[in-house]
Amino acid sequence: SFPEDGEGPKRKVELDSFYLDQTTVTNLQFSKFVEETDYVTDSEKFGWAYVFVGQLKKSTVRKLDQSKSVKGLQWWVGIDGAYWKKPEGPGSTIKSRMHHPVVSVSWNDALAYANWANKRLPTEAEWEYATRWNNDQSGKFPWGDNLTPGGKHRCNVWQGVFPNDNKCEDGYQWTAPAKSFQRYNNGFYNLIGNVWEWCDDWFSNKWHIENSQKARINPTGPNCGSKKVMKGGSFLCHDSYCNRYRIGARTSNTPDSATTNLGFRCAKDL
Repeated sequence: SFPEDGEGPKRKVELDSFYLDQTTVTNLQFSKFVEETDYVTDSEKFGWAYVFVGQLKKSTVRKLDQSKSVKGLQWWVGIDGAYWKKPEGPGSTIKSRMHHPVVSVSWNDALAYANWANKRLPTEAEWEYATRWNNDQSGKFPWGDNLTPGGKHRCNVWQGVFPNDNKCEDGYQWTAPAKSFQRYNNGFYNLIGNVWEWCDDWFSNKWHIENSQKARINPTGPNCGSKKVMKGGSFLCHDSYCNRYRIGARTSNTPDSATTNLGFRCAKDL
C-alpha cells in the first residue's frame, strides 16, 4: 500500500442506503447531457487536456511542447484540442467508443452531469462499500485476492512492461466498454481497473485518522481541500509502479483536471 495516500487503517463505517450506477457513465450518456444542456467541459475552456503518451501518434510525440508535461510523470502530456469527444486530441474520435466510459472529464464536469441526471457523485465510503458489498469483504478485489483467478482476466489493467510494452492480454489496449468483463456478484461492472472514478470527497491522507468519530457514520471527508478523491485504478495501473487497482487504494487530482484514464459513475440517495 501507499502510506502517503492515506490508505488504512481498516475501520468499520455505517452508511445510509444509497443507489450506485452499475457502470461508469459512457460517451453515449455524456453526449446526451451535452446535447441537452450545451455544457462546456473544463478541458474545452482550457483548450487542452492530459493524454497518456502511448496513446499519441509518434509524429505528435516528436512535436510536443514539453512545458505541458508533468514533472515526474513524463508519460502524461498536455495536448491542445484534447477533450472528451476527442480524448487523444485533434484527429481522434469516440465514434467507435460510445459504450466506453467517457474520459477527459473533470470532477466539475462529473458533478454537472450528476446534477443533470438527478443524481450525485458517490462518497469514497459509498464507492468502497459497493465494491465490497456481497463479496469477500476483505479481498483486495471484488472477486477475492487473486488478480486473475483461474488465469482469467477480471479487469482492464496493464500487462507487460510499463509504459512502453502493453501486452493487452486482457483484450484491451486502452479503455474497454463499460460492461466488459464478468459482472461482479453484486451486479456492478469495472469498479476496479478501466478508468479511475471521481468521488465526491475532498482528499486528505489523515482526515479519517484525526476525525475517527466523524469518519464512522456516513463519512464525507474534509470540508475543503485542493484535490478530490479518485478510486479504482485504470488501464494504466501496473504492479510495478501504480498498484492502485485494489479496493482500498486511493489517489487524488484537482477538480478541474482531465485525463484519458479518468471517468465517473453516479450515486443517489434512496
